[in-house]
Amino acid sequence: MKYTLLLLDADDTLLDFKKTEAHALEATFRQYRLTYNEEIHTLYHTINHRLWRAFEEGAITKDQILRRRFRNLFAELGIEEALTGFEEEYQRALGQGGFLLPQALEVCRELSRDCRLYILTNGVEATQESRLTLSGLRPYLSGVFVSETTGYQKPQREYFDYVFSRISDFDKGRALMIGDSLSSDMKGGEGAGLATCWYNPEHAPNHTDVRVDYEIQELRQLYEIARGK
Repeated sequence: MKYTLLLLDADDTLLDFKKTEAHALEATFRQYRLTYNEEIHTLYHTINHRLWRAFEEGAITKDQILRRRFRNLFAELGIEEALTGFEEEYQRALGQGGFLLPQALEVCRELSRDCRLYILTNGVEATQESRLTLSGLRPYLSGVFVSETTGYQKPQREYFDYVFSRISDFDKGRALMIGDSLSSDMKGGEGAGLATCWYNPEHAPNHTDVRVDYEIQELRQLYEIARGK
């Protein structure tokens, strides 16, 4: 095996976050007896994505994301009443979303026979742990590193240093960072001196200056990369 330490992003790499987000939003809006539709989902996604990008850049904290995203959404929607506990209920609903992307379970099961698999994810610890357990992936993972617990986030170098120091017998030359985000996974992996693999099922162009060593459209393509073929 060329790579025996596989560092995997969770959302939109192994876990289907889009499906999870849609289910959680609909359930929480329904719980609060609020109208929910595709336009609201799109608006929320735009607001949330903007805040998480600011988090990756170190401009805001995770707590600020959680305080601001629904406040900003409700301001756009003209909802003025205080919705106590909305974020907490949304997090609980997110935690029930163990939906997998195609091939994720098969690939993790197969690769775990010869490699150690670690999850590197920005997010909320309890939510991510719940989703990984429900997904069925947990038995194939050697560890999970969530930004909330580490105190840092991808793509910060400190986040990767934290991870490296907590993996026994860590060998950077045998490690591969795998994920869907150029700005988080690939940029972070490159900055930490890792080989990187961009999961890009939509064939999106790379208009950044971030270096990518491998690019795949299906997770099964990891077999040959890990084995050095």
